[in-house]
Amino acid sequence: MSAAPTPRSAADAQAAECRRTLRRAPRLMPALGKGVLTGIGKRPRPDAELPATRLVLPAQRIDPAALAAYARVCGFPATGPLPVTYPHILGFPLAARLMSTHAFPLPLLGLVHTAIDIEQRAPLHPDDTLELTVYAAQLLAHRRGTEVVMTTEARRGGTLVWTDRSTYLARHRVSADETAEAPAPPPPAPLPVRAAWQLPADLGRRHAAVSGDYNPIHLHPLTARPLGFPRAIAHGMWTFARCAAEAVPHGAAAVRISAAFRAPVLLPATVTYAQTEPTGTTDGGTPDATENAAESLAFQLRSGGDDRPRVHLDGRLTASGTARRAPH
Repeated sequence: MSAAPTPRSAADAQAAECRRTLRRAPRLMPALGKGVLTGIGKRPRPDAELPATRLVLPAQRIDPAALAAYARVCGFPATGPLPVTYPHILGFPLAARLMSTHAFPLPLLGLVHTAIDIEQRAPLHPDDTLELTVYAAQLLAHRRGTEVVMTTEARRGGTLVWTDRSTYLARHRVSADETAEAPAPPPPAPLPVRAAWQLPADLGRRHAAVSGDYNPIHLHPLTARPLGFPRAIAHGMWTFARCAAEAVPHGAAAVRISAAFRAPVLLPATVTYAQTEPTGTTDGGTPDATENAAESLAFQLRSGGDDRPRVHLDGRLTASGTARRAPH
């Protein structure tokens, strides 16, 4: 006599019902194009209902040539562990497909990437096969509209190894009371400059070629002007990836890196990368210089002079399982 099946909890049953497994990665540009059409007539609000769908790509392999091109454009080493930002590139087509549906309450066209928080629990490698899961986690009221938190998870061998929580803003009119309750955050204090980078006019097109995201605001002045920008702007994920390439210690066992996108970078441009000195502690909170040390630092990308700097991005990194680096 066979054993009776183990009953599933209501949460397990709901998760299984909401899970949609894809046979291959969606094409990004068709998803973005669909989002333009499905966004017509949507009226964003923070109390709207989010779709419960979870899109799952069970076996995402990494194309070595595509990875090498991405590393070149974003400043990562040509060899070694997978760049900490690369699973975002792999998962974004799933996020775009989910955000382009009629059930998604915010219009995809015009969404602004305002923040990102990545947690990597173990080193990832170019030959890894990853299971990617993407879902809409939360809607938030914002002083300029409504934000959505999109979560991307990467699993290796069934174990969760990487999570990305990206926040996107849909701008719309809010009441005076709502605006008063959520004042703009103060500008961050300038950090010590570590490097200056010359960003070419075609940087948006170069990043589009390695990310698949051909948003017109990043491509050319002629395509950026109708959308409110005098020139093409650098992609936010390029600015974040370039800072991550500088900040993340090579070979770190675990990484937590987050940033807020504060102002666009008009191309071409000269920007400065700024960073505090890494501080390290052991689990007991004492200074440590061993391979068990955790180090923490803050970083910025900004432009303009020291008297009136414009901060484009500011973030924070915590990395563990690596030897402390020598000061710059």
